[in-house]
Amino acid sequence: MTTLGILKFVPIGMLIAVAIGASICGCGSGPSTVPSGTNPTIPAIASLSPTSTTLGGAAFSLTVFGSNFVSSSVVRWNGSDRPTFFVDGGWLTAQISASDIVATGTATVTVFNPGSRGGTSNASNFAINTPAINPTPTINSLDPSCAPVGGLAFTLAVSGSNFVASSVVRWKGSDRPTTLDVIGPPTLRAQIPASDIAATGTAAVTVFNPAPGGGSSNTATLTMVTGGVSPQSVAVDPTGKFAYVANEGCVEEFAGNVSMYKIDPTTGVLTSIGSPVAADFYAHSVTVDPSGKFAYVANAGVLDICGRANVSMYTINATTGALTSIGAIDAVNSCSSPWSVAVDPSGRFAYVANEGGFAPTTVSMYTINPTTGALTSIGTIAAGGRAISVTVHPSGKFAYVVNASPGDNVSVYTINATTGALTSIGTAGAGSSPAAIAIDPSGKFAYVANSNSNGVSMYTVDAVTGALTSIGPIAAGTDPTSVAVDPSGKFAYVTNSGSNDVSMYAINATTGALTSIGTIGAELFPTSIAIDPLGKFAYVTNQNSNNVSMYSIDAATGNLTLIGTIGT
Repeated sequence: MTTLGILKFVPIGMLIAVAIGASICGCGSGPSTVPSGTNPTIPAIASLSPTSTTLGGAAFSLTVFGSNFVSSSVVRWNGSDRPTFFVDGGWLTAQISASDIVATGTATVTVFNPGSRGGTSNASNFAINTPAINPTPTINSLDPSCAPVGGLAFTLAVSGSNFVASSVVRWKGSDRPTTLDVIGPPTLRAQIPASDIAATGTAAVTVFNPAPGGGSSNTATLTMVTGGVSPQSVAVDPTGKFAYVANEGCVEEFAGNVSMYKIDPTTGVLTSIGSPVAADFYAHSVTVDPSGKFAYVANAGVLDICGRANVSMYTINATTGALTSIGAIDAVNSCSSPWSVAVDPSGRFAYVANEGGFAPTTVSMYTINPTTGALTSIGTIAAGGRAISVTVHPSGKFAYVVNASPGDNVSVYTINATTGALTSIGTAGAGSSPAAIAIDPSGKFAYVANSNSNGVSMYTVDAVTGALTSIGPIAAGTDPTSVAVDPSGKFAYVTNSGSNDVSMYAINATTGALTSIGTIGAELFPTSIAIDPLGKFAYVTNQNSNNVSMYSIDAATGNLTLIGTIGT
């Protein structure tokens, strides 16, 4: 009897221990067990998370929400048990293997509670979807589309369509670290190391989308250049021996520079003087002082972060024409965007029109060291809008600044002959978005190119006060951006960036009124024109062609004749 009691007692104790252990183990610490005994009732599924996956995906954890779950509940996938973890009475997780999702369609998920009072839950469907087919990408443009040889590492923006999160930019067939902009137009940004632009040549840029589908895009080309890119302004020295071009550079990624040329006095043909010299970001305007000893370049700076806004200063070698940097003077406000620079006829003062960017638009005033050419700031004065272009009257008594929208006018200033300080005497109305101004050599007339109204505003100049009086507008081409008057005062010329040509005019010596004498073609997006001191030749910078058009001037008619182009 004693032995039999012991035999009966031990299994019961063991059963109690197992039951207790199963309950503890089921609290999220491992797979549920299925003990003998009873369960309270049949389970019910309310929802699944996730509810779907993609064919061929990785193993994952399936969460089942519902009611009447117990520690011994088992999740079944298409009727087969899967390793199950019990969290609480309304929450189970099950491990679904990669082999469970090798065919598209629907899997049936149920929960089974064992025991006489248990059973199988309602069924919930889980979708196994066909993977999305990646499209073939397309490149529309690169920004920048060029880079200076030996430049620094940079970020290349690739615009186009059919980009996905896994798209990769390839440089000459090799992957580069790539991210996809999640806001705005489809754009990929790739990190390009300095080693990729260490030598001249071109780089084939493509975008690759991985399978399924996907593939390689069309090819876009980025050029590594040693010369100037995006020429904005041209100036001829007072001797007529040299010409200089301010090159904006490859958008904002790289600083601009200045191309230097020797002028053939007989033919007017330009010959490059070595490699361009460095300027700074967005080199936008160049001028030479009346002595021919110094040159200055207005650099608008890195517009989106307010930096590197300054004026580059150079000495000019009187024999070779080569420029030597003597440094740069920062703009009074780093966000001011210096856009245009001019020197007064005495060579003692310089003025810079600050387009504004993120700062109030102003005109900066400087004195010039006659020995070194260095500029010293003497302050700023307010302009009448977005100051785009500045020029000084031949008498040195007045300065004029054209202001684009919201101004659409010309600010008029008197110049203090001793200090160089400007004093405003008001504004004169112009056309829509005036872009440039020129005064004829006699100082009697002024002309403003208006880019949005496709015309030229004409004025007489009061010799005593400097005030401008309108004598009406005349039509130009599309988007006129620059205006120049020849040294004889007989002819005026306007570059038209939209129509890729130059408008030519005769000037009435009495009234100053312009009369059209036709147009002549330029290259792509002409931005600036300059005329040599003898009035024999004209030079036009072409922003999108990266070159300079050279013309001869008919002394009798004013007509231009193309004599060729030269790269910047």
